[in-house]
Amino acid sequence: MTALPNIGAPATRALTIEGITTLESVAGRPARRLLALHGVGPRAIRILSEALEAAGLEPLT
Repeated sequence: MTALPNIGAPATRALTIEGITTLESVAGRPARRLLALHGVGPRAIRILSEALEAAGLEPLT
């Protein structure tokens, strides 16, 4: 399992609360749903998207 990239503490906390703790667990999720979480913004989505691509995982939808 791959740790989440450095997306900032608020975004990391928001994802952790939702049970998303690894890069694999974020793969394929809708970006708009992640953006709806308090603390997750466009910068975090960009970083996550780049990390998913680099790891060869399913992109955000």
